[in-house]
Amino acid sequence: MKIKIKETAKLKKNYSLYRLAKELKLPQQTVYSWASGRTQPSYLNLDRLCNVLECKIEDLLEAEPFQNKLF
Repeated sequence: MKIKIKETAKLKKNYSLYRLAKELKLPQQTVYSWASGRTQPSYLNLDRLCNVLECKIEDLLEAEPFQNKLF
């Protein structure tokens, strides 16, 4: 799953990642790592993101394309 933190923050609240980190009271590096895909937020932090951004979890998550595998 890809998490659309940057896009959702901008769309819903016009927040930068820096502002989002401040609102969440988390280090900037944590939020930047989530946005770049290096790390994933915990379920608790996903819930916090939704509360701060006033969005649904579906707004944050983007399914990756399914690839058919030949066996």
